[in-house]
Amino acid sequence: MSDAFAGLKERGFVSQCSDEEGLRRLLGSQQVTFYIGFDATAASLHVGHLQQLMLMAHLQRLGHRPIALIGGGTTRIGDPTGRTEARRILPIETINANAESFRKQIARFLDFGEGKALMVDNAEWLAGLNYIDFLRDIGVHFSVNRMLSFETYKMRLETGLSFIEFNYQILQSYDYLMLYRRHGCRLQMGGDDQWGNIVAGMDLIRRVEGAEAFALTSPLVTRSDGKKMGKSEGGALFLDPQLTPPYEFYQFWRNVPDADVEKFLLRFTFLPVAEAHELGSLRDQAINGAKERLAYEITSIVHGEAEAEAAQDAARAAFGGMRSDGFSGAPAEGGALDGVPSLSIPAVELALMSAAELFARTSLCSSKSDARRLVQQGGAFIDDKKVSDVDQPVETTWAKEGQLLLRAGKKRYFRIIVG
Repeated sequence: MSDAFAGLKERGFVSQCSDEEGLRRLLGSQQVTFYIGFDATAASLHVGHLQQLMLMAHLQRLGHRPIALIGGGTTRIGDPTGRTEARRILPIETINANAESFRKQIARFLDFGEGKALMVDNAEWLAGLNYIDFLRDIGVHFSVNRMLSFETYKMRLETGLSFIEFNYQILQSYDYLMLYRRHGCRLQMGGDDQWGNIVAGMDLIRRVEGAEAFALTSPLVTRSDGKKMGKSEGGALFLDPQLTPPYEFYQFWRNVPDADVEKFLLRFTFLPVAEAHELGSLRDQAINGAKERLAYEITSIVHGEAEAEAAQDAARAAFGGMRSDGFSGAPAEGGALDGVPSLSIPAVELALMSAAELFARTSLCSSKSDARRLVQQGGAFIDDKKVSDVDQPVETTWAKEGQLLLRAGKKRYFRIIVG
């Protein structure tokens, strides 16, 4: 706890802070209760949430108490931050189901033992609010002019900002006030895009309670190639293994650009800082070992060691014949390919398919037209044989040990089990 702030800064978690020296002193002198909110807008958290989850986990390991706030109430409104149009209003039943999934996923990152962490839902105090009383007691402290000065609202004014969305900042600020009153919460954290909302909550505590609270945001994570975190070639990268299989999750991290390895090791693993720097400094072929370590560590945190080992074994098997040009050769004999995503197709049905139709049945392609483009661009392979014709029939005799190994590009694999 001696210098927890320095520990966060060293790992790259600190971007903006309302009072850096004041927060440094507070974190160094006592256990601090802090929170991050997660609106239940989808059936699963995704990789875009991972930095905030790891930030909470690291700060807890440094001696402080996290509150994971599930936005069962605020999700009913919809955060306009970073949006060019209003979010779709979800049924309450869907929000509740999403919130339950979030709880299970967050529990993998934090220790919820006695007095160590809390998980609460803001529907507890938002759902039953008396609107007139809320406007009189809380709304009076907000300036419309100041709210419109924040980038979130300025951007939305160009495309249209609904009154319901305009209330979001007030509700998030009220969350901070309630957590301060109920649990002594003194720090709210989030991504840089949440700065305006977090500062507004900090100011509300000062106005209503006359108490000092703090705001801290982390830089939004993008890859060095410009791609937004949370997206893979197949779409969103979810933490739910039913939505993104552990093998695909592992492969995402195994294939990040070289320039991102050190940054991701620091923010998304628990490896010591010195080791993260050492691995991130590797170059050329040696950096592949660092990427493999990165993928294993993150997959282990999210899905457990058994799934991480299975994904690593499957990846090593699939890439056992890697050539010097970066393309794979034949898969390694006896490799543990069970972790590679798969689909069982009867031999009779398989014999009636074209190669493009087969690829369209897998997660390697999103549609038949996507599969045809893959073949036409020379990126489709079956057992390391390039597919050159979209109408090329699939030969069941290609199967080895009852399976076909499909590849899209250099690094994406899928198994077809011939029934």
